[in-house]
Amino acid sequence: MEFQPDYQHVLDAAYNRAPRRIPLYEHIISDEVMERVLGVSFRELAAGTRADRREYLRHYVEFFRTMGYDTVSLEKGIGSIMPGSGALGAHKPGVIKDRSDFERYPWADLPTLFFERYQEDLSLLEEVMPAGMKAVGGPGNGVFECVQDVVGFTQLCYIQADDPKLYADLFGAVGETMVAIWQEFLRRYGQTYAVCRFGDDLGFKSSTLISEADIKQHIIPQYARVVQLVHEAGKPFLLHSCGNIFGVMDALLDVARIDAKHSNEDVIAPFSVWVEKYGNRIGNFGGIDTDVLVQQKGDEIADYVGDVYQVAQAAGGVALGSGNSIPNYVPSEGYLAMVEAVRSLRGE
Repeated sequence: MEFQPDYQHVLDAAYNRAPRRIPLYEHIISDEVMERVLGVSFRELAAGTRADRREYLRHYVEFFRTMGYDTVSLEKGIGSIMPGSGALGAHKPGVIKDRSDFERYPWADLPTLFFERYQEDLSLLEEVMPAGMKAVGGPGNGVFECVQDVVGFTQLCYIQADDPKLYADLFGAVGETMVAIWQEFLRRYGQTYAVCRFGDDLGFKSSTLISEADIKQHIIPQYARVVQLVHEAGKPFLLHSCGNIFGVMDALLDVARIDAKHSNEDVIAPFSVWVEKYGNRIGNFGGIDTDVLVQQKGDEIADYVGDVYQVAQAAGGVALGSGNSIPNYVPSEGYLAMVEAVRSLRGE
């Protein structure tokens, strides 16, 4: 039988309710991987006419449905519309180095720039969405990533030491921008999305990237403002954050009030640890270390997925997929082995 998506499974997982069918979930899947799996070339359509972009999204959404997903993961990044951005993703020099740069920056223009860039694609997404499916995502990039993208991590550290007021104001200005964008996004496109999220990588293998105290003081209160908007719109909020962030998890739960968390890496802690620590409080998404999909073969991946699936069955709200994402260097065979193992365990 053809797979019938039902976004309620992902919604249940995000609200930490045991879904009737453990859903598949990915934060990002490279469209290069999609092309290899589907045997269809469609990536170039993303930069074409409105009709081209609609066809791109049709293939994009159909990939998720064909693979057995109940939702489509799609964000539109705030960082990419910020003038002078690229310090984080492209390693460019930051455009904000001091107070005068901050004061000249066109903060008030950013919501307009965001919707000028993305409103048509977001409308097209709703047009091509199959029955039973909704999206997971929203305006992408979190507070920390947006600040880094116009300042740069090294320069941000200098500002923290040299101008604490500017340091605080940077996070505040990004927070104001995000609130304005999310308010309008939810008004216009909320009906297309089952679960709202953004990604904000706060840590690396051994610790957070800036101090836990700074994250709690400057970043998490800004998260809370966005999450409140999402909750007021009647939706759960999923945070994607890589790294060892155990030291700020209580604040993410108690202050930001996130509903679910994605991203895990076995070298930091296997999925079972996340479920054990937080499974009674939030939904846990992910579970399969991306490195396993790159390094191991079909039967090994199936065995690994089987172990994680047992953890998921004993938990509350869980959605399974890679602990990070499916970038273009993940072999198609590894990705498919994971998907097929989960679907087989679901009896499909």
